[in-house]
Amino acid sequence: MKSLALGRYVPYSTLIHNLDPRLKLSGMVMLMVLIFLKFSNVETNLLMYGILFIGIVNLLKIAHIQFRQLFRQLKALWMMMVFLFVVNILFPFPVNPDWYLRVGGITIYFDSVIQTFYIIIRLVLMISLTSILTTSTKPLDLTYAIEWFLTPLKIIRFPAHEVAMTIAIALRFIPTLLEEAMRIMNAQASRGVDFVHGKMSEKVRAIISLIVPLFISSFQRSEELANAMEARGYNPSAPRTRYRTLVWKHIDSYALFTLILVTSVFIYLQWIGLNIVEIYASL
Repeated sequence: MKSLALGRYVPYSTLIHNLDPRLKLSGMVMLMVLIFLKFSNVETNLLMYGILFIGIVNLLKIAHIQFRQLFRQLKALWMMMVFLFVVNILFPFPVNPDWYLRVGGITIYFDSVIQTFYIIIRLVLMISLTSILTTSTKPLDLTYAIEWFLTPLKIIRFPAHEVAMTIAIALRFIPTLLEEAMRIMNAQASRGVDFVHGKMSEKVRAIISLIVPLFISSFQRSEELANAMEARGYNPSAPRTRYRTLVWKHIDSYALFTLILVTSVFIYLQWIGLNIVEIYASL
C-alpha cells in the first residue's frame, strides 16, 4: 500500500478484514472508551497509553496499514499540537503548581505539557482506530452494521436506514474529497499559488482559492450522487432486500470475548485506582 487515503477501503484477506462489521464497530467504540480512561497519576496513564498504543499498532499491522504512512496523513496534528501547547501555556490550569519551568518571562507548567500530550495521543489513537475500521470494512457492510445497531430505534419511527446510509456515504467521500483537494492544490500551484511561503494574508488567499472550488466540487458530486440514486429508483422508505447478509462466525465470538475482557480489565483497574508508582515502590 504505497499511498494510504484516510477512510478508503483496501481489499485484503486478513483476520480483521474477515471479521463481522458489527464486531468491528462495537470494538472501535470499546477501545475508544479505554482511550479516555484516566488513572491515578501520570506514570500509570503513560503505561496504559503505551499498552493501548502497542495493541493498536499490532492491529494496524494485521490490517496491512503502516503506522508510518498513517502518521504521514496526519500532518495537521503537528499544527494542532503546537496550538494546544500554546493555549495550555497561556491559560494554564495546573493541578500541581509547584512543578513548572520558567523560560524568560513565561512559566511552563508540567501539567500543561502532560495535558497537551494526552490530547494528542488520544487523537492519534482514535484516528488509527477509525482508519482500521474504514480500511478493513466495505462501505456497504458498514452501512448494514450501523443500520443493525439502529434497528431497535425503528419502534419510535427513527429513520435508521437513512441515517446509516448518510454515515456510510460521508465515510466513502472522505478519500474522494482528499484526492479532490490535492488535485486543486496542484492545479493552483501550477498557476503560481504558493501554499507554503509568503505572508499570512497571502496564505489566507491561497487557502480561500482551495476551499471555494472544493466546496463547489463537493456540492456537484452530492447532486450527481442524488440524481444517480433517483435514476436507479432508490426509495429509502420502501421494503428492501439484500444481496449479502451479515453472518456471525465463531471467530467473531472469540474476538468479542477478548474485547470485553480487555475493556473490563482496564475499567476495573481504573475503578480500583491502579498506581504503578506504589506497586513499583513496594517491590
